[in-house]
Amino acid sequence: MLRIQGLAKRYGDDAVFDAVALELRGGEFVALLGESGVGKSTLLNCIAGLDRADAGTITIAGAELGRLDDDALARLRRERLGFVFQAFHVLPHLSVAENVGLPLRLLGRHDEARVAALLDAVGLAGLGARLPAQLSGGQLQRVAIARAVVHAPALILADEPTGNLDPATAERVLGVLREQVRGAGAACLLVTHSAAAAAAADRVLRLTAQGVIAEGP
Repeated sequence: MLRIQGLAKRYGDDAVFDAVALELRGGEFVALLGESGVGKSTLLNCIAGLDRADAGTITIAGAELGRLDDDALARLRRERLGFVFQAFHVLPHLSVAENVGLPLRLLGRHDEARVAALLDAVGLAGLGARLPAQLSGGQLQRVAIARAVVHAPALILADEPTGNLDPATAERVLGVLREQVRGAGAACLLVTHSAAAAAAADRVLRLTAQGVIAEGP
């Protein structure tokens, strides 16, 4: 589902990471650990085509990102990717249900039942009519998680999805991600500092300051 080969990213003369290699298969849940500032979020942004790497290749479901024009890249993100951002990026003028259902709307697939089921799954049943300003940070994070998986993407990229959640709620939303992986056959790459979140993964990888991804605790 995801193959990364020789990926490098630099800002000026400073290397963020270099020679990164990684493969994820459908149905696989992988956790990525690493010290702050080593480039984990930047790597996710490159995988999603939101940032451009300086070297190497990223292939998602057989499509090499570097060969796609802007329209094709946007279509790939819309159809195949689900992204849980640290900053949530919910739209303030849309209700909770409208935010969660936005990927479906962009695909022309209106499905109120699917939206309601996911809101219930992440513990937000009955809050669909609220605006984001009426929610806590932890609730907004759950909106972002529900939105990322509502369209059953092939690849889920999750950047610290449990960072604002208590342990019980964190386990609940990790269950939602696991269901997309186990039940729907998606692949999930989870960036986390949480040992509990990493323990839910099939594999744990570490991004080092040298940009090498290796198996590690």
